[in-house]
Amino acid sequence: MNPSGPHQTIGLTTISRTVASLAVGVVHTLERAVVGEARVRTAQGNAWEAVCADRARADQRAELDRLVAELSAARAAARDRQPVS
Repeated sequence: MNPSGPHQTIGLTTISRTVASLAVGVVHTLERAVVGEARVRTAQGNAWEAVCADRARADQRAELDRLVAELSAARAAARDRQPVS
């Protein structure tokens, strides 16, 4: 039986893959038309955005850690200044 013959059957998975492939093509074309050629997301752009987001989160964590340390030090200093009853 020749798979490329006139009696080739098309399965549900073949149709699903075809539809998905066409949908991806349409979305990609639409994105280029809407946002412009220069602003189309790429894997490299996505990776850089992830790196920047990670750095921003690390900076926020460091700032929060600094604030917590300051509050702890202030609380300890206030506790040390209280007279013993």
